[in-house]
Amino acid sequence: MCSKAGYLHLVVPADRFKLLSGRETLTTYSFNTHTAKHLFCSVCGVKSYYVPRSHPDGFSVNARCLDPGTIEEMSISQFDGREWEKQYPKGRGEYTQ
Repeated sequence: MCSKAGYLHLVVPADRFKLLSGRETLTTYSFNTHTAKHLFCSVCGVKSYYVPRSHPDGFSVNARCLDPGTIEEMSISQFDGREWEKQYPKGRGEYTQ
């Protein structure tokens, strides 16, 4: 889903995230374990950030939605999102196999 939408994940701890405006237009979607909370703009449908299952104590921000000048530098690494659970050892977060 993320590769099709062009979502660039920038995972940040919850205490470093501050939504400045727009909370009233967000719609939440969750499925399966309901740990991940996918937040969408109810007006345009853009998913600018969400609470990921892999990091439920933080947020994954879509770097494409950040205002210019928000971050100084960013490098992009390829990541297999379809098999993300296999990249974490047992006991990390909620995932166990």
